Amino acid sequence: MLIKDNFTIKGKHNKPILIDVTYSKNGNNNPIIIFCHGYKGFKDWGAWNLMAETFATNGFCFIKFNFSHNGGTIKQPIDFPDLEAFGNNNYTKELDDLHSVINWCFQNKSIKTISNLDNISLMGHSRGGGIVSIKAKEDKRVKQVISLASVSDFLKRSVITEDIENWKKTGVKYVINGRTKQQMPHYYQFYLNTIKNKERLNIEKSVTNLKIPHLIIHGDNDTSVLIKEAENIHKWNPESTLKIIKGANHVFNAKHPWTTNKVPRELQEVIKTTIKFILNQ
Repeated sequence: MLIKDNFTIKGKHNKPILIDVTYSKNGNNNPIIIFCHGYKGFKDWGAWNLMAETFATNGFCFIKFNFSHNGGTIKQPIDFPDLEAFGNNNYTKELDDLHSVINWCFQNKSIKTISNLDNISLMGHSRGGGIVSIKAKEDKRVKQVISLASVSDFLKRSVITEDIENWKKTGVKYVINGRTKQQMPHYYQFYLNTIKNKERLNIEKSVTNLKIPHLIIHGDNDTSVLIKEAENIHKWNPESTLKIIKGANHVFNAKHPWTTNKVPRELQEVIKTTIKFILNQ
C-alpha cells in the first residue's frame, strides 16, 4: 500500500513551499529522491505523480515540491494563477527553496522514520536539472544527482538576449505559455540576480567539481533542450553516466494533463535507469 502525505513549509522568500511525499506503508530505511520540476512546471504536472508512485513501489521515498515562486498557490498549485510571483522568481530563490526542502527532511519525524537520510538523491528536470547539479555540489548531504533533460548553461539560455536595454527600460519581458496561453512575466530582477550570482550559477563549474555519482538522462527527440547539452554535461564530468533514451522528447513522452494510469514507455525507462543507478552505488 502506498501513502502520499502533503505538507506546506515556510520558504526563505515569504512564500510557502508545497511538498508531497510518496512511500510504501511497509517501507523503512528507504533511499530518498527529491525531485525538482522545471521552467513553467509544477510538482503535479503530467505523469510526475505516477512516476512518484513507481519509485515508491520500488522502495523509495519520493519527495517532490513546487518552487515557492513557480506561479502556483496553496489553493491552486497547478498552473499559474500568481504571475506576480512567477515574474519575481530567479535561480537563487530556487536553490534556496531546495535547501529548505533538504533541511525539512532532517526535521520531519515521518521522513526520519521511513527513510535513510544518509542516502539522498536529487533529481531535476530541465531547468531543475541545473538547479540540482549546483545544489549537489554545494550540499554534502546529497549522495547522488540525476539530471533529466537538463539545461547546461543558465546564463546563455536565460540572460544573453538581444533586448537587455529594453528589458531594463520596461522592467519586464513576457514569454507566452504555449499550453495555457498566458503571457508570463520575467521582471528585470531576474537578469540582475543572475549576473550578480553568475559564478555560483555556473553549471559547468559545478558538475566539473562533483565528487558524487551523477546520472544524465536525455531523449534523442528533445527539441526544447538539445542533446548536445547532455553531452556537454557528460564531457565536463567524465565520471558521470550518460543515458540516451531513443524516441524520448523533452518530457519523456508524457504531457499535461496525463489521463491514463500507465507511465509512458520512455519515462518508465528513466525510472528503471535511475533505480538501477542509485541501488548500484
